[in-house]
Amino acid sequence: MKFTRNLTIGQYIHKDSFIHKLDPRIKLITALLLIIVIFLINTWNGFFVIGLYLFLSITISKINPKHVLLGIKPLLFIIIITLLLHLFTTKGEVIFTLWILEITKEGLLRGLFIATRLFLLILSTSWLTLTTSPIALTDGIERILLVFRIIKIPIPAHEIAMMMTIALRFIPTLMEETEKIIKAQIARGADFESGSIINRIKSMIPIIIPLFINAFHRADELAVAMEARCYRGGEGRTHYRELSIKVTDQIFFFITLILILLVVFF
Repeated sequence: MKFTRNLTIGQYIHKDSFIHKLDPRIKLITALLLIIVIFLINTWNGFFVIGLYLFLSITISKINPKHVLLGIKPLLFIIIITLLLHLFTTKGEVIFTLWILEITKEGLLRGLFIATRLFLLILSTSWLTLTTSPIALTDGIERILLVFRIIKIPIPAHEIAMMMTIALRFIPTLMEETEKIIKAQIARGADFESGSIINRIKSMIPIIIPLFINAFHRADELAVAMEARCYRGGEGRTHYRELSIKVTDQIFFFITLILILLVVFF
């Protein structure tokens, strides 16, 4: 049950790097474009180029790549399940038979392809959150959503950005709470590793109930703290730090955009 320590989604690691200093709007748009192009790619060469780009970006940000890879470990179960589903359900040339299950060449290639796509999606999301502080994310999301006001679509940009950032910020906190609850239940004699699948599911109830109670308690404390600081939403609210897109931001985005267009079209 140590997987919660490795979850990197929602965490921010402060480093003095070029990537950390980029405008959050540029990083948000870049991450969105990467996610879109990962879904559009249908070749291994495209995946290789995007993977190399993400690896170089993480290296430039001075974040240890091992830390990012460990962050994927808790989600490895979903990737493996996806691989197995394609492995045993795709029809084609049979290369191996396991009891009543047949492994096909097409299923193996398709499963590896989809698993790689999920891996790159998680990597691109981790790259964004690891190099961007929650406050910068809130400001970036809010400024991007303000575009809708220009086209006369009333959207509460600040409120949406605040909710998204709070949800992202509390993922590591909830994981820490889960680990504490698991250790407390193990100390009381709970067993989460043995027994049938049904018994293991039942054993999760003493974890889920306290976790929900703690989550509601933290939400109530956060609401009281925001009210005590006279928080009233985004109307008339000013910003301590004003965002400005610099030349380095433009160069980074231009290089990324050219790379994405080349991957998509060639």
